[in-house]
Amino acid sequence: MTILAFRLDVDQDGVATVTWDMPGRSMNVFDLAAMDELGSIVERIATEATITGAIITSGKETFSGGADLNMLDRLLGDFRAAAAAGHREAAIERLYAETFRLGDLFRRLETCGKPVVAAINGTCLGGAFELALACHGRIAADHDKVRVGLPEVRVGLLPGAGGTQRVARLVNTQDALTMLLKGEALRPSKAKALGLLDAVVPADDLLPAARRWLRETPRKVARWDEDGFKGAGPKVFSPQGFAVWPAVNAHYRKETFDNYPGARALLSAVFEGLQLPFDQALKVEQRYFAQVIQTDEAAAMIRSLFVSLQELNKLARRPAEVAPTALRKVAILGAGFMGAGIAAVAARAGLAVALLDRDAASAAKGKETVAASLQKAVSRGKLADTDRAATLARIEAGDDFAALADADLVIEAVFEDRATKEAVIARAFAAMRPDAVLGSNTSTLPITSLAAAAPRPRDVIGIHFFSPVEKMMLVEVILAKKTSDRALAAALDFVRLIRKTPIVVNDSRGFYTSRVVTTYIAEGHLMLAEGVPPAMIENAARMAGMPVGPLALNDEVAIDLTLRIMDATRKDLGETAVPEAPYRLIAAMVNDHGRLGRKNGKGFYDYPDSPAGRKRLWPGLADIYAPRADVEAIGVAELKERFLAIMALETARCYEERVLTDVREADVGSILGYGFPPFTGGTLSYIDFLGPGTFVRRLAALTRRHGARFRPNRLLRELARSNETFYGRFGPPRAAADGDK
Repeated sequence: MTILAFRLDVDQDGVATVTWDMPGRSMNVFDLAAMDELGSIVERIATEATITGAIITSGKETFSGGADLNMLDRLLGDFRAAAAAGHREAAIERLYAETFRLGDLFRRLETCGKPVVAAINGTCLGGAFELALACHGRIAADHDKVRVGLPEVRVGLLPGAGGTQRVARLVNTQDALTMLLKGEALRPSKAKALGLLDAVVPADDLLPAARRWLRETPRKVARWDEDGFKGAGPKVFSPQGFAVWPAVNAHYRKETFDNYPGARALLSAVFEGLQLPFDQALKVEQRYFAQVIQTDEAAAMIRSLFVSLQELNKLARRPAEVAPTALRKVAILGAGFMGAGIAAVAARAGLAVALLDRDAASAAKGKETVAASLQKAVSRGKLADTDRAATLARIEAGDDFAALADADLVIEAVFEDRATKEAVIARAFAAMRPDAVLGSNTSTLPITSLAAAAPRPRDVIGIHFFSPVEKMMLVEVILAKKTSDRALAAALDFVRLIRKTPIVVNDSRGFYTSRVVTTYIAEGHLMLAEGVPPAMIENAARMAGMPVGPLALNDEVAIDLTLRIMDATRKDLGETAVPEAPYRLIAAMVNDHGRLGRKNGKGFYDYPDSPAGRKRLWPGLADIYAPRADVEAIGVAELKERFLAIMALETARCYEERVLTDVREADVGSILGYGFPPFTGGTLSYIDFLGPGTFVRRLAALTRRHGARFRPNRLLRELARSNETFYGRFGPPRAAADGDK
């Protein structure tokens, strides 16, 4: 057959170099054709007497990202369609056969009778690292871009081509399970320390080192196939094993609340596999993989956290007819916490940055904030000291708006006050170039009204970052009524440059993410007013899958900011626009008790002075809203449902109002922006997999018990009546695969 994905070169010593270099792709992946080709190469290595050993490497800067999840997404779609058509048994058989292919191929490589070494030159994740684990030796380049790992759990799966079984035999059980459950991508030094790599060498010595390994320490048999093999960890049924497994299970429950079938199956696969001969252990892993891939959670997570995320990162919503934006310098107005964070990510991306504030001292303080965050990254090994110095040198702090004269993009990040923002925007346009674009980092104020302060409203757009900027991967881009395609393209080009994920939404108060997360926080406030104990509120939210409870989140946002937003909403829309109970609670917290949130150490929680201390819920909450006497009668399941339902419902309202116009952005934005449980696939996937009809019935029940805020909107009722889903009616056309472009 014609080899397209791999090149095979055999030198005079009989060493076969297998170079993975898929044409037309930026990264190698395992698709069906690549699997077939590698299978043919493995057969040649095993049967041709002139081949004495093999090196597997990559012809690209990266090694490989693993299996093509677009392929898995299509496979799942075919499976669900066949099952829905009444051919479930045949669909399951085909699914099992397809999911076994890669693992069987790697086992054939591992038992080919010739020594094989992986020469890892870049990112090597998922199925690609499982390929490396099936080689008899593994050598990685000592380069900052090299990472190895098995991240399948992050998209709802578990490694299905031998990864769980090989890692659990190479690495002690505790470390192996930590790595697998986190889906960690490891630096070469850490991977070698764990026992996953045999050597880490300079990048220019990678292939020579692989040849030396074949010559000096060739191993033709995997360690677990040798007589008397003992794994790195204790036996499951041993005193040490009894110490490890209960602790691991408890940690898993604490972190996931058993919401992730893939993570649960991963633990089971390792637990059972370590008690079996290796080939049987592989079958156990493969069966768990085939079971998990059939779950709604896996389908939802693959679609949202891989397929849709990838499409959005490729700027699916960028106007195609607009030329790429030449971005060299960005000016940031406001050097507070958010402004400093934006300055840091822009400078790390290589941009020159002008960081301005009302006076030079405030701007300098903002640059000091950047310096501290960069130093922290250095101390954690995430940034070289030379890169820290270069990044800081790109930032010029001051108070002179003349610095805007050569900026390609200006980002307003001042105090969340309409008059202040309008004044700053007007002043900025007086100093900006005629072709420069201004983005406002407001979290709630409608962009159209702010753009009215600009002489060129077409060049104003919302660029909403999330806190902390360095960690949060989402940026919400908001279109005002007059925003031009050129401004949209500039904003999206900037977001891609700083390596974050953009979603594009239309203008409204709170836009999409702030509007929805406000309902989550408000539901926590209402529960408190009902007499639900604060600890129960927070724990129910975590059990539902949220990363933090609504009260803790309100502390992070800042309670006084919540009050300012409430006051602005009441001023613009009337006092009834904000429910009385939450408003009374927040006003009391700020005005009567001086509790502003984490920033002053006093919010819904008390925060210790020492970083080593633990935050604790403030006992004084009981004086504002006393807990019910019949706490045992409160249903935790309903509390969980209320949190997820209110956010999903608000998303459906945003879609009906055309604030949202893309189902991908709704789902990805909900997960990355405000932490909607990833196992659901996002707010609209949550509705779709539950079924709009079922969701509407549950909302009706919640409306009867808790009020009109749960009343289903017109679009939801329509979908329920017609037995449609959001993705069924509004699903986007799938973009071509990387290799098809």
